Amino acid sequence: MILQDTLMSSKELMELEDRYGAHNYHPVPVVLSKGQGVFLWDVEGKQYYDFLSAYSAVNQGHCHPRILQALMEQAQKLTLTSRAFHNDVLGPYGKFITSYFGYERVLPMNTGVEGGETAIKLARKWGYQVKGIPTNEAKIIFVTGNFWGRTLAAISASTDPSSTKGFGPYMPGYVLIPYNDLPALEEALQDPTVAGFMVEPIQGEAGVVVPDAGYLRKAYDLCQQNQVLFIADEVQTGIARTGKLLCCDHEGFKPDILVLGKALSGGVLPVSAVLSSNEIMLTIRPGEHGSTYGGNPLACAVAIEALQVVEDENLAENSENLGQIFRQRMQRDLVDRTDLVTLVRGKGLLNAIVINDDENSGIAWDICLKLAENGLLAKPTHGNIIRFAPPLVMTEEQLHECCDIIQKVVLSF
Repeated sequence: MILQDTLMSSKELMELEDRYGAHNYHPVPVVLSKGQGVFLWDVEGKQYYDFLSAYSAVNQGHCHPRILQALMEQAQKLTLTSRAFHNDVLGPYGKFITSYFGYERVLPMNTGVEGGETAIKLARKWGYQVKGIPTNEAKIIFVTGNFWGRTLAAISASTDPSSTKGFGPYMPGYVLIPYNDLPALEEALQDPTVAGFMVEPIQGEAGVVVPDAGYLRKAYDLCQQNQVLFIADEVQTGIARTGKLLCCDHEGFKPDILVLGKALSGGVLPVSAVLSSNEIMLTIRPGEHGSTYGGNPLACAVAIEALQVVEDENLAENSENLGQIFRQRMQRDLVDRTDLVTLVRGKGLLNAIVINDDENSGIAWDICLKLAENGLLAKPTHGNIIRFAPPLVMTEEQLHECCDIIQKVVLSF
């Protein structure tokens, strides 16, 4: 192997990636080779605080020893059978995860976007079989600014031209309404062919956009009144990221369909899950949906341990406490001190600062490059917004050290 034969520099590795890889990402120019807890190291050995957590996939921290142990133990016994046969981990995993989140059934998949697609298929099937929507007329309501992946089904719901341009035609049966707009939702729900309403409790990729207090609960109630399924896309906000086990827990309701991914494996391998009731889940019959890797024994063993770590280490509570400290410091040290930062927002340890950059000068990108120079990794979204989402195993002392770095770098601009 080329990487075993010679030690390559960051520059050489980035050139290789640029030469042989598709150009579908624009990464911050660091080449990472090791991770542990809240830290990452590049190939030259420089240490960084991770303030992105692989888009909230490593809530439990990088290379958590308990999760790695579960991975290694299962990998030595059985990794994959496909769903053509039963395996001895899927049943126990199904019992564990449904009990953990309070649902009756789980449909296991691999990636977050597959979870979203599964939820839409479930909602449509339920719409036809239970609600009585005429064949091929079911609609799903989405909100502007949503992001749940890059498949054709996902970008068909997008309002971001960078996701959609050049990839049409798009999926039919989608209705788009403004985010955080209850009257618009109430009006859209009057259509009897609507089967589901799919929403992120906090819009992550859009820049950590937090809706008004009460919006989610009222939206859920409206869906119940109109026999429409409330689908919560908690791929990024779930699993303790926002200070509760699920972001919907902040408003005290249980979605009809729950979509999980990312931290479901602690960042060890792709694992996603859709949870729902008997009535909804059992509308799908054998042969109608699935995946070769969905529910594989390796993923099931890892997910059980990853969720157990979240509970045992009180990561939701830590996220809630540190999130309040982070936002207080960003408000005091940046928003109140400089015109460059106009806003800090978020819940738990899913936060963002908004940079005052009306001319799209790229200053948020430059700030992130300078943050990396100072040992902290973050990345801008939508031009002028910097998302901050460290692993939930971070300590208060580490958080203050990171806030010092962010303050120093931003004020230098």
